[in-house]
Formats: sequence, C-alpha cells, structure tokens
Amino acid sequence: MTREKIIITGASSGLGEGMARRFADRGRSLGLAARRLDKLEDLAAELSPRAAAVAVTQLDVTDADDVPRAFTELAAALGGVDRVIVNAGLGKGAPIGTGKAAANIETVQTNLVGALAQAEAAMEIFRAQNHGHLVLISSISAVRGLPRAQAAYAASKAGVSALGQGLQAELAGSPIKVSVILPGYIETDINRGVKTKLMTDTDSGVAAMVSAIEAEPRRAAVPAWPWTPISFALRHLPDVISAKLV
Repeated sequence: MTREKIIITGASSGLGEGMARRFADRGRSLGLAARRLDKLEDLAAELSPRAAAVAVTQLDVTDADDVPRAFTELAAALGGVDRVIVNAGLGKGAPIGTGKAAANIETVQTNLVGALAQAEAAMEIFRAQNHGHLVLISSISAVRGLPRAQAAYAASKAGVSALGQGLQAELAGSPIKVSVILPGYIETDINRGVKTKLMTDTDSGVAAMVSAIEAEPRRAAVPAWPWTPISFALRHLPDVISAKLV
C-alpha cells in the first residue's frame, strides 16, 4: 500500500528533514511539524515543486494539549492522513546523579512523553478512519541500556519501543499498522560528537530509514547492516560482552 499523505514531526532538521525530502521526491503529500516554524516554511518552499502538497505547523511535542490540534490541522490541510512518523526527539543528557537532572528529564519528556502524546493523537485519527500507519522512531540504544550521558536517552527510546510493541499486539490483524524503527549511528546534530567507525552518513541513513518505513515492518534496525546483527547481539549476549559493544 502506498501511503500518500504523511505527517512527520521533528521535520525542521536532521532525520525528519531528510525523510521529508525523500518522501517529497516520491511525490507524497507532507504535513510537517516542528518547533522552528521558520525552518519548516523554508523547507516547504523548497519541497513544494516536488511534493504533491506540503503543509506546516509549529509544534512542541511536550505540549500534550497542542499535539491533537497540530495533527488535526495538518490532516485537514492534506485532505486526510495515511501515515504519521513520530520522529521529534532530543539527545541531551548527563551521567545520572551529577547535578544535571534537568537535561535528562527534558530528554525523557520529549522522547517518551512527547511520543506518547503523538501516538494518542495519531491513533485517534486512525481509529476513526479504521486505517493508517503509525511509525515510531526509536533507537538501537533502546535494545540495551547505555551508560553515562546516554542513560536517559536509551531509557526514553526503550519506552518508545515498548509503546509500539504494545500497540502491535493490540492491533494485530487490523488495518492499522505500527512500525518501530531503530536507527543506529546516523550523522545528525545529535550524533555529531560521537566518535565511532559505525557512523552512517545522513543521506545513506535516511534512505535506509525511508525504505524500511515503506516496507511497514513491525521492527527494523537501520541501516540493516551492521545494526541488525548488532541489535541481536545486544539482546542476547551476556552483560560482560555486550558492555563492550556500547
């Protein structure tokens, strides 16, 4: 099934912006949401000649009361919605107990509570129309907890994955599909300071994400190589070995 009308949050930069460009190249209609409206408007002007339609709205996903407004507004502008990509996220963090709790709490509020607010709004639309594709952008870090400054981030993404798994169990066999996408290290502002040979350039990483999303899997690590085997290893290897992988 081709999902023609797509809402993407966190679309003003990084993976969200990259996915918007890719879907525009495929001629889809796009509803783009992010905190930075000026960035969205510039992106919409660029994508409009290629996309079937582009609508934008300002949204801070931590404002749970505003998320339904944003999704309803974008769906109305597009004449409906077939897919919602819950992508907006934050990568702030510090080792727990080092006096920087605010950064960790903000990350969890954005990545997990914000994702729940988006899932609520998207699912209300999908339940009413009895079809749709909910895409939750999680992370490989959701597979196994990460230490130090990554601890809260990994925990937030583990919550996103669990949310998707619960919905998949509930909606099995229904016309509403749920995909959990787990990106590995893809070059974005969040990962810019990470030193690893496993980093994927932005274009390749986004291309892998879009291909995975279009296939509508229950779960996909992207890019598939090397992150599918790494994901398996992180789930099943003993702590003393898996710790060396993170």
